[in-house]
Amino acid sequence: MSTTIFLNLLSLLLGLIAWIVPILAIKYFGKSTVKKFFRFSIISFSACIASLCLQLFVINHRVQIQDWSAIMDTIGALIRIAVVLAVITLILNIMALGTYCEKETKTR
Repeated sequence: MSTTIFLNLLSLLLGLIAWIVPILAIKYFGKSTVKKFFRFSIISFSACIASLCLQLFVINHRVQIQDWSAIMDTIGALIRIAVVLAVITLILNIMALGTYCEKETKTR
C-alpha cells in the first residue's frame, strides 16, 4: 500500500473518531460527569489534530516526490475538508459540553 493511501485512510479514520467520540458522549451523557466529558473532548480534539497533521504529511510526501500536479489538484478540496472537520468537531464538542452542563445544573 502506498504511503499516501495509508496516510489518507488513517486521517479519515481519525476524523471519524473526532466526530464519533462527542456523539457518544452526548448519547450516553447520563452515565458520566463533566470531568469525564473533558476526557471525551480531549480525545476528540486530539483525533482531529492528528487527522489534520497526517494531511500535512501527505502534502510533504508529495513535495518530496515532486508531484506538483497532485498537490495543485487536491489542495483546494483538502482545505475545505480540513475546515469542515475542525468546525464540526468544535460544534459537536460544544453540544456535548452543553448537554453535560445542563445535566450538572439539573442535579444541583
